[in-house]
Amino acid sequence: MGENLNNPKSITAAKIQLSIMMFLQYAIWGAWAPVLSAYLMNNLGFSGTQVGFIYSLLPLATIISPFIGGQIADRYFPTQYVLMFLQLIGGGLLIAMSFITDYTALAWLMFIYCVFYAPTLALTNSIAFINLKNSEKEFGAIRVWGTIGWIAAGVILMVWRTLAKSTPAIGLQGDTLFLAGVFSIIMGLLSFKLPHTPPKKEAAKPWAFLEAIKMLKDTNFLIFAIISFVVATELQFYYVLTSPFLTSTKIGVAESAVSGVMVIAQIAEIFVMAFLLPWVIEKYGIRKTMVFGILAWPIRYIIFSIGYPSWLVIASLALHGFCYVFFFVAAYIYVDKVAPADIRASAQSLIAIVILGFGNFVGSNFSGWIQKLFTTDAGTNWTKVFIVPTILTILCAVIFMLFFRDEKVKSR
Repeated sequence: MGENLNNPKSITAAKIQLSIMMFLQYAIWGAWAPVLSAYLMNNLGFSGTQVGFIYSLLPLATIISPFIGGQIADRYFPTQYVLMFLQLIGGGLLIAMSFITDYTALAWLMFIYCVFYAPTLALTNSIAFINLKNSEKEFGAIRVWGTIGWIAAGVILMVWRTLAKSTPAIGLQGDTLFLAGVFSIIMGLLSFKLPHTPPKKEAAKPWAFLEAIKMLKDTNFLIFAIISFVVATELQFYYVLTSPFLTSTKIGVAESAVSGVMVIAQIAEIFVMAFLLPWVIEKYGIRKTMVFGILAWPIRYIIFSIGYPSWLVIASLALHGFCYVFFFVAAYIYVDKVAPADIRASAQSLIAIVILGFGNFVGSNFSGWIQKLFTTDAGTNWTKVFIVPTILTILCAVIFMLFFRDEKVKSR
């Protein structure tokens, strides 16, 4: 457990530090992920296959590297120093990439960068959990700053590009990567100020990541991990296909307006994470909260499958807040509850690999394959496309309700 959790001033200071950490952690990602593809295609002339490969590198790195970061934070160095090292190196790589135009060089640097960034997704969760007195009530209010950071990065980039039109000297072709690099370096420097979170060097078992993997021997945790993987694959139907679906003739949202329309999902996410999640977990518990989250997915995809009226389809974007927060954010809280105290970073790394690694990697390819399967010269049959995640998420909900049982909070 973190230090000074009984001192009100220390608790407040820690919450502010952790909120800033979450803001920067997701501002880094939000600065490049939504718009990098347009830069690579339109400015550098990369093909769709090349762009797809570059985007697949983060899920690939999330399969490879988080256990290394978790092992180091659990056994060798304080978590805040690990974050500092990873973000400073990552920031330098991002800024270097902003000046590179060759595909091979950019792809290699992006892979190396992702290997450094991927562990930080789990480590920011674990350092927050360790330094919160009641993670079930308090984590949502901390994590919501990540979503705000993601949105703020997009706004800052938009303002930069607008100013660059009247003052070309401040413009930069690779601005999206440069801005992400600046955020990363700021986070690296501020990591010094994060709550001190030392490793458990005295732990009897030296290999924390192996102990985390052993958690899968528990049938209950195994069911949770499998369902998390399947639901994560269905999340990619939203991230990959919602934009082309909304701008299709079936819905008719203009290309210029689609990014603004999709902000509905982030606004709902902020509301659910900051206000509803603590109340729902306290009233219904982790298991029912995650069931609510899984059930929200087929509701949204059924509306997508029907495809009309358009206002209902657009309004259903708000369900993303319930889908994402009630399942995935609650999942991180659940892992913190059931993981032994000396392997919490590695346990968060394990679920990051399942969701952000394997889930995103398989889901990206699977959703693209399904869209291609139901696309002819006449266009995409969106009804058939979204029936697939509807059926799979209903099956997940049924299996989860039948076989998953919540566990009592372990003393630390």
